[in-house]
Amino acid sequence: VQLQASGGGLVQAGGSLRLSCAASGRTYSTYTMGWFRQAPGKEREFVAAVSWKGGRTYLSDSVKGRFTISRDNAKNTVYLQMNSLKPGDTAVYYCAASSTIFRLGTVVSEYDYWGQGTQVTVSS
Repeated sequence: VQLQASGGGLVQAGGSLRLSCAASGRTYSTYTMGWFRQAPGKEREFVAAVSWKGGRTYLSDSVKGRFTISRDNAKNTVYLQMNSLKPGDTAVYYCAASSTIFRLGTVVSEYDYWGQGTQVTVSS
């Protein structure tokens, strides 16, 4: 599976962005998909995950109520809708695919494939 993230940019606090992650590969729809982020000097952290059919989602406490993860398997794409953005959301955002489909992984090591990252900068 190859992943290509896009949609990052510069936005003011309180604004919105939608990230997209386009996947290639015949088995994409059988993978759990996740979003992680990494701020300068910090470790990569879990943001959100969605099950292979899209029926289950899980978000970190820091983004719950502001972000939404979804996927469109017909388009081989997973989305991260980010609303009410804060300066603390500034990071490089990565999409990832996990072959473990019975749980929504929250740890980097649970994911097998990674996209290249897209920068999100939130100004105050």
